[in-house]
This record gives sequence, structure tokens and C-alpha cells, in this order.
Amino acid sequence: MLSAIQYITKQMYPPDLACKDELASAPDVLCDGGSAIVGPMGDYIAPPVRDREEIIYGDLDLSAIARSRFDFDVVGHYSRPDVFVLYVNEEAKASVKRTEGTCPTGQA
Repeated sequence: MLSAIQYITKQMYPPDLACKDELASAPDVLCDGGSAIVGPMGDYIAPPVRDREEIIYGDLDLSAIARSRFDFDVVGHYSRPDVFVLYVNEEAKASVKRTEGTCPTGQA
């Protein structure tokens, strides 16, 4: 699993940001990162990186995928239709909502 989490400071925002004034009282580091690579058995291939920007790399052992399925195989022998039911809501939903005159956080 690749977990890509942003590292962002107040200084990274553009000076013309509509709600820049609201950031004045916020800490300098707004999101401290934490990107990591985790192998199929739950061990870190690249541990979380915090408080800085960094490119992470990892060597993946693809044979570990098959071994990990003995522990947790969601579509194989652990599949239990007698105790597990998946319901899907197929109603159309709006994924983008536009507002005018407010900060993207909705706090303006």
C-alpha cells in the first residue's frame, strides 16, 4: 500500500488565496505528511516521512502478495455470503459543489 500524504506549510499557499487571512493564526505546518509504503504483511517498506518533503522509494517483493492472502483473503475462502452482504447505493450524487464568497473550508 502506498500512502501519499501531503506536507504543507502556510508559506506554500499563494499570496492571493481568498481566505489567506484565516491562516494567520494557524500553525506554520498545516499538514505534517506521513507518506509511507507498507508491504502486504503490514510491515513498513518505507517508514512514514514527517515534517519535510521527500520522495520515498521501496523494493516490493511481489511473492509476498500471495503469502499475505493466507492471513486475509477478502474474496477467497474468507468470503461468507451467509454473514456478509454488500449493499450499493446507485443514486447519482454530486461530487463537486460550488459556492461563492466563502473559503473552501466553509468557515468564511
